[in-house]
Amino acid sequence: MTNRLSLQEVTRANWRAALQLGVRPEQQRFVSEYAPIAAVALAKAYVHASGFQWLPYAVYRGQDMIGFVALAYEESLAHQNTYWMFHFFIDGRYQGQGYGRAALELLLQEIKQQHPACQVIKLTVHPENIAAQHLYTQTGFLPTGETLDDEPIYQLRLQ
Repeated sequence: MTNRLSLQEVTRANWRAALQLGVRPEQQRFVSEYAPIAAVALAKAYVHASGFQWLPYAVYRGQDMIGFVALAYEESLAHQNTYWMFHFFIDGRYQGQGYGRAALELLLQEIKQQHPACQVIKLTVHPENIAAQHLYTQTGFLPTGETLDDEPIYQLRLQ
């Protein structure tokens, strides 16, 4: 399915479409405190929140934007081998069709190709979001035993 999907940076050409994406109401707390989710991530990119360089991506199925994810890394050269993944979601209209797993695999390929210095990818997951925890562990992410903002941190070491 990854060949049916593509990742494109969110730019001035497509940012408004990203604002139209969302999750089901009961899932909102799993992805962001605020909606639209992409607006939060784009604001973080603009202000370099947490001292990170932010790279917002849209997930496309053909010409249709169906999801969103933001990568972030510390701007210090000493820390550019660890990237963080934030605000990953598939729009509620497209959930349950395997796009989440395919988009995650596509993102991992993108990181390996476009960011070869990256050795570790970290993310946090809401403690009640069992579906996301399952997706991440199935993809090779492991819990570190640490938390950030009361959410467990998972990481994947790249080969």
